[in-house]
Amino acid sequence: MPVLDKPLAELREYRGINPLPEDFDAYWSRALAELDATDPAPELIPCDALGAKGVETFDLFFTGVGGARIYAKYLRPERTATPAPGLLLFHGYTGSSGDWQDKLQFVGQGMAVAGLDCRGQGGRSEDTGGVRGNTLNGHIIRGLDESPDKLLFRQIFLDTVQLARVMSGFPEVGELRCMGGSQGGALAIACAALEPRIARCVSVFPFLSDYKRVWEMDLAKDAYGEIRTYLRAFDPLHEREEEIFRTLGYIDVHHLAPRITARVLMGLTLMDNICPPSTQFAVYNSIRSEKECAIYSDFGHENLPGFSDRAFRFLTA
Repeated sequence: MPVLDKPLAELREYRGINPLPEDFDAYWSRALAELDATDPAPELIPCDALGAKGVETFDLFFTGVGGARIYAKYLRPERTATPAPGLLLFHGYTGSSGDWQDKLQFVGQGMAVAGLDCRGQGGRSEDTGGVRGNTLNGHIIRGLDESPDKLLFRQIFLDTVQLARVMSGFPEVGELRCMGGSQGGALAIACAALEPRIARCVSVFPFLSDYKRVWEMDLAKDAYGEIRTYLRAFDPLHEREEEIFRTLGYIDVHHLAPRITARVLMGLTLMDNICPPSTQFAVYNSIRSEKECAIYSDFGHENLPGFSDRAFRFLTA
């Protein structure tokens, strides 16, 4: 088969090279404590988004860390006798929660569904900012010049947890599940790692993994391009390289993956030059809970034939 990365036998054993901060667990304990102290103040606003029979649609707002009001589309069956699974959907980098209708397949199975808009990206969530240094096209590096606690993806990861907590408080919601691809795949991993009530997780070619491997493969471009931009502008001699990658390690999902207790299904692609295969396998190989994967040898960062059907069965069973 064509080879972009390591041979498949090596990928099956690969666990990543990006440095793990020594205080990683304390960092996320502190972050979750901050979230515990943040009143989500959820607000459900009915809206007739679709006019679909048997479906109720709402604009959902809640408060995340730093006081940002975060938005999600929320759909539920019109009549629910008993609590049913709740599904959290996460979108790709710079995007949004998308259209309402593409969530109906799950509502049709009796599930409540929430599609999150990531703060500062293409949806309706609020980005409160508040950091020094570069903020141009750089969510991965946002806060890197100030403090690990100011990393923007720390706040976005916590937003996924806050959404899960809000959903779990709705009487129609029982077991929690999550799904996403690319950035959404990373957020699904982070949510499942940080919120133990997530019981099933689907992640497709996850972003935000093993940053140093991306750099060493000369693939710090496209979605990862801000890493190259940052190094060229702020560390051209690479005198702080180890420190920079160690700090990024706080928001590296392959470091979070061992915390997952949910059942996991992953879609992995061997010709992906956006989120390289080794960075995907670094996540999968770090998961200790029950897991399965579908390996697409000839596919990159694109639609994976048959995977949506497999994910649907996995999430609705």
